[in-house]
Amino acid sequence: MPIEMPRGLPFAVDTWGPSSRRRRHRFLTHAHRDHLVGAGAGADPGGGALYATRLTLSLALRHFPQLDQGEFVEVEVGRTFKVDDPAGAFSVTAYDANHCPGAVMFLFEGEFGSILHTGDCRLTPDCAQNLPLKYIAKKGKENVCRLDFVFLDCTFSKCFLKLPSKELAIQQVIACIWKHPDAPFVYLACDLLGHEEILVEVSRTFGSKIYVDTRRNSDCFKALSLTAPEIITDDPSCRFQIVGFHHLYDNASKKLEGARASLQPEPLFIRPSTQWYACGRNQKPSLTEAQQDDFGIWHVCFSIHSSRDELEQAMQLLQPQWVISTTPPCFAMELSYVKKHCFKTRLTTNDPLWKIFRDPLQKSVTSPSSVLASCTQPDEDLSTFVDDDHPTSASEECTDFDVSTLELQFVPSPPVEEPDITLFGRARFGSQAIDIMKEELCHQYIAAAEQTRFCAPEDLLHDSSKNVETYSAMDLITKQAPASQQDCVEAGDVAPSCQCAEAGDVAPSCQDQAVVISQDYSKI
Repeated sequence: MPIEMPRGLPFAVDTWGPSSRRRRHRFLTHAHRDHLVGAGAGADPGGGALYATRLTLSLALRHFPQLDQGEFVEVEVGRTFKVDDPAGAFSVTAYDANHCPGAVMFLFEGEFGSILHTGDCRLTPDCAQNLPLKYIAKKGKENVCRLDFVFLDCTFSKCFLKLPSKELAIQQVIACIWKHPDAPFVYLACDLLGHEEILVEVSRTFGSKIYVDTRRNSDCFKALSLTAPEIITDDPSCRFQIVGFHHLYDNASKKLEGARASLQPEPLFIRPSTQWYACGRNQKPSLTEAQQDDFGIWHVCFSIHSSRDELEQAMQLLQPQWVISTTPPCFAMELSYVKKHCFKTRLTTNDPLWKIFRDPLQKSVTSPSSVLASCTQPDEDLSTFVDDDHPTSASEECTDFDVSTLELQFVPSPPVEEPDITLFGRARFGSQAIDIMKEELCHQYIAAAEQTRFCAPEDLLHDSSKNVETYSAMDLITKQAPASQQDCVEAGDVAPSCQCAEAGDVAPSCQDQAVVISQDYSKI
């Protein structure tokens, strides 16, 4: 499931929940259903414009015809266009995502910085080289113009398999078919958007069309009618046929047993996918040729997502300041580049992170006295950044006060009403960084609190008027945002260490250790 973009950005990408519907601009990277969840409910005529390629829009309309009510803006690969917005105009460029027909990555450039959102992608070195040269590092040199953020498809970042290229995998499918010349039928488990390249090459190599059952695989037939209409047929006697994955093993079992019982040549079943390999059923799988499982199905390691090596190479090439996983919550932190370059125990005042968490209609970002709200469970974490909109703070009144200890603070988060999937928390930024920050802040709490109290203006600490609050060193101007204004990481069942902690479930040693600059949360 895609994640919600930070609230400081005026656009949403591949999300359709309540938060996304409030965005002024919406972008769709491709037409896979998991990126269209809620699209029907989110398609109101008063919503923001929807940007996507023409093919993606056509494919999406198959499932959500009500999207036609919205304002569509077709984008072309490689062409930059300007988007006007009350918070400041920004430019957008679409690049081929090497994933499925119509799929693109979006590069956003504006006052919020430079953001590359990959959607789902197969980010090979060749694919990454299509990005602007200013963001590509030369060998042995640090990139002068770095991307601020990459929202990255990390589907296989925990998988150490050396995934073959799509081209090599397709040739393995072809080779497997050549090795079974007596197979009366060849059943291809290629009913998903993104398998078109395989089908086109099979059709071209063997000079045959491919049968699609319009009753059982209507979605596949409609998609191929848009992406490769020249290769499909409704003739059930055709040797090459598409079979749905969901009933693959049942169909294979029945047809193989029937052929054996009648002493006829067995049909050939091929499943091009990475799932069988990634599940670890074979500890040393061969990735250079098709492999047959115990049920008689042949597997080829075909992937439309990046391998771990490809992700590492791409990040070394682009050298972004921050990498945020758009897929399973903990997966970005598996990358060596992220561990080496994106773990930070404290943020500088000019870190691009502040920009994407501010009010999108606010033109400037206010100083380092902002809040990182985080639960402090050792294995479960929920955190969020909140901007400080308060015009004055104690640090402004005391020039000798070191604000570095207040750049990141922890406060308990209240229960959330609508937990959205966001980039916040250890799952997004890396567990080591969060652990270091928690330990450091616990040790620094008492000194920071007393020093802040000493430097704070007298009227802030002692004024008894109704319009001014009073503060003590132990609860120095602490406030919590309303539940509706907090974000939560919805980690799901990916890994136990990635699960989201209950809001407010804070370790006793740090529960009261919050040093937060006065804020007006109504502006967040």
